[in-house]
Amino acid sequence: MKPHILIIHRWRDHHAGYADYLDHDLHHVTYICTELATASVPAAASAVSIVAATDRLDLVSAAANGLIERFGRPERIIALNEGDLDTAAELRAQLAVAGDHPDQLAPFRDKLVMAQTVVAGGVAIPEFADAPDIEAVVRFADLHGWPVIVKPRRGTASRDVLRLNSVDDLVQLDRLAPEPRMVQTFCPDQVFHIDGLWTGSELGPWRASRYVNTCMEFAAGDVLGSVEVDDPELLGPLGEFLARACAAFGDEPWVFHMEAFVGHRADGSIRINFLEAGSRVGGAEIPFVWREVHGVDLVEAAVHIQLGRRPIVRSIAGQRVGGWLLVPTPVPAPCRITVAELDLPPAEWPYARVIPDVGTVIPKAGGYEHVGARFRFSGAATDDVEKAIRRTAGQLWLECVPSQSDLPVAG
Repeated sequence: MKPHILIIHRWRDHHAGYADYLDHDLHHVTYICTELATASVPAAASAVSIVAATDRLDLVSAAANGLIERFGRPERIIALNEGDLDTAAELRAQLAVAGDHPDQLAPFRDKLVMAQTVVAGGVAIPEFADAPDIEAVVRFADLHGWPVIVKPRRGTASRDVLRLNSVDDLVQLDRLAPEPRMVQTFCPDQVFHIDGLWTGSELGPWRASRYVNTCMEFAAGDVLGSVEVDDPELLGPLGEFLARACAAFGDEPWVFHMEAFVGHRADGSIRINFLEAGSRVGGAEIPFVWREVHGVDLVEAAVHIQLGRRPIVRSIAGQRVGGWLLVPTPVPAPCRITVAELDLPPAEWPYARVIPDVGTVIPKAGGYEHVGARFRFSGAATDDVEKAIRRTAGQLWLECVPSQSDLPVAG
């Protein structure tokens, strides 16, 4: 029989060009995905099994068993979205399939293990500790001071991340469902994300970007953007920091989406502290910007690594600066778009736009794909791209109604 490759897939848009990465004639390539994600499954797929949620191990495991009856045990299991990495690791362990199992994935998914890993590698990071209960948070704050950040040890898209300014804010933590958490000193520095490829011994292509607003602010209803930085005085220290941080996770290749705090000391020197890292391609519009602006497909590299192959290391084409913008819906999803207008002359429009048509229902699917609108930018310099991002954010008008209501809400 042909080799069986099983893919866990949740994107509706074409974040991944699976048909370009895998020969669907030489392999039985099967897909476990949500109903929304069927739109981007290649027509040459051997089979598609639809589940309500790809981060539900019980549902995915049952679907996998059905596919195994038809095509045999998979040689590899691929999952690219952050929310599906744990499911894939557990499924590999169940089926004795090669690739990352839960213990190998832990440094990239359990934020406490992650912090301990980078400290062991000599990488700077704000003080942190396990936070199994409120008492542990209070003890940490008594030692290191307020404010503190409390976050799930396993979480995505800033879910349930809290900034607690004093003991009075602990009531916010009491309202959340119990789960493993960690606590960390609050760092006021600018947050950057750094994306690229670690070959196992050195940095491959990489780009550093500065957030426009923060992921926490996006979760609270504000826009979220990002612009790549072109300042050589900053990129030099960032590259040195990045190489140390990547090496701390070992000598295997991985595609990284890393976040770091970047600020300045009193003497003017650059200060960089580790925030988080994912062994995956960054979310939002990052995979598209890399393909369209830089000519490098990080998703392809991630697939090759999960297939047990050495990734192809390609150089970034040109010196263009990329950026992106996400605009949330003005009411929580599910909701229906009633007005979507971008009041800019065509010459000032971003090079790529995903603006929903009037009548479109935005599903309650989570993540950064199913939002009010998405934009991608390219320019000659960081300042040019950031101005375009802010201009677009200021000139977009969205109106929505909740899916069960006729009362319009503008934003």
